[in-house]
Amino acid sequence: MQQVDMNSPEFQAELEKTWSFVEKVNKQFGFVQHPQDDVNEGVAMGLARNKLMYGKRYCPCFMVIGETKEEQKKADNRICPCKPALEKEIPKDGKCHCGIFCTPEFAEKEKKIDKIEEVVHQHSRGLSIEEATILLKKEQLDGDELEALLEARELKMIDFTLLDVRELMEFKMGHIVGTDALVPTSQFYAEIENHNDKKSKAVIVYCHTGSRSYQVQYAMKSLGFKQIGNLQYGIISYSGDIQRG
Repeated sequence: MQQVDMNSPEFQAELEKTWSFVEKVNKQFGFVQHPQDDVNEGVAMGLARNKLMYGKRYCPCFMVIGETKEEQKKADNRICPCKPALEKEIPKDGKCHCGIFCTPEFAEKEKKIDKIEEVVHQHSRGLSIEEATILLKKEQLDGDELEALLEARELKMIDFTLLDVRELMEFKMGHIVGTDALVPTSQFYAEIENHNDKKSKAVIVYCHTGSRSYQVQYAMKSLGFKQIGNLQYGIISYSGDIQRG
């Protein structure tokens, strides 16, 4: 699988074209970008990466199925702006699945929520061993639950492996503190072999919005992994510590 250097002139040129593409889509459909810049940055970089790797701006929040262009076309991979987003997600939810394209109403609502969250900060007690053990068995986790589990792991109350299943450039942009390894979806079946010793242990996976990790979760189950949790809404839903580089 071709690797893309995010610092290369080729990638930077493609990223600039991608931002122009985003502006064109916004103007055409009356959309606006997500109020959180890191959401837009992550998706734009993913679109640029996929354009260089596959020749098309495949949606970066989903695994690209197919080895050849013919197989990829037959698999009906999402191409941005994708039909499900235009016909279902944006009219229903106010944003596309990846979050870069939003209605003005959704963006304004999110800005208000962000402002409230800056003022209101919830504090809670730590989990007990029993609570942490029960929570660790959940298949779909939200950001607060993962943060609590990482705290419990730091206290040696439980143990699990946290895998980032995005691509290397996304990992370098920012990953959850406590991530144990990177298993890119573009190299999933080769890389997951390095973790076969964890088939009977607890593993949690995450990506940008939860879509790729959801697919990886079920792929791992088919390979014999017994306990796999997924950060349901991805790293964009996580409010804990993030590390760059």
